[in-house]
Amino acid sequence: MTEQDPGPQYGKRAVPAVVAGEDVLLSDEDRERAVERVRAAVVSGRLPLGELDGRLTRIYDARTRGELEAAGSGLPEPGPRDTLVVDRAPTSRFALGLFGGFRRSGPWVVPARFTAWSMWGGGRLDLTEARFADQETVIRAVALWGGTGIVVPDDIDVQVRGFGLFGVFGGRGAHRTGRPGAPRVVVKGLALFGAVVIKPKR
Repeated sequence: MTEQDPGPQYGKRAVPAVVAGEDVLLSDEDRERAVERVRAAVVSGRLPLGELDGRLTRIYDARTRGELEAAGSGLPEPGPRDTLVVDRAPTSRFALGLFGGFRRSGPWVVPARFTAWSMWGGGRLDLTEARFADQETVIRAVALWGGTGIVVPDDIDVQVRGFGLFGVFGGRGAHRTGRPGAPRVVVKGLALFGAVVIKPKR
């Protein structure tokens, strides 16, 4: 007997081939996790600062997981920010927003004493990726007809001892307790017809 051709199979869908893991297309969340690995490696000293731009470019150009893994090769997986107090020179000690603005964010080293002035202007201090030169940091923030926003992560202690006169000094990120042994940030100063607002990390 000869085997007969069953003919066209109507009503059946073709089963797509299984896509290998390295060929899976990336999501924005995948890229952001890779970016965090690179930034953490720069902060910890594993990756030279000169390689940061090149690595980030490769990450944002990547389309598949395989390309993303190649961009982050040699870097550890992200974990808790174990070393928050570092023995490195502070990035800056003073910020001034005078008829303008200032911004400190990303992987920067905060000194034991930092001063921020906002006068007819504004500024933003983001401590989300920061490291600290001392176990206790005092940020003296003064806002005169201006405003300063301070973003704090959930793994540090935060105390606010400032005063608002016809203004606001505080916020939802004030008086927070981090994990045991976490560094402490004390925010002092004055808001006169202005605002110093402490915000939790979103």
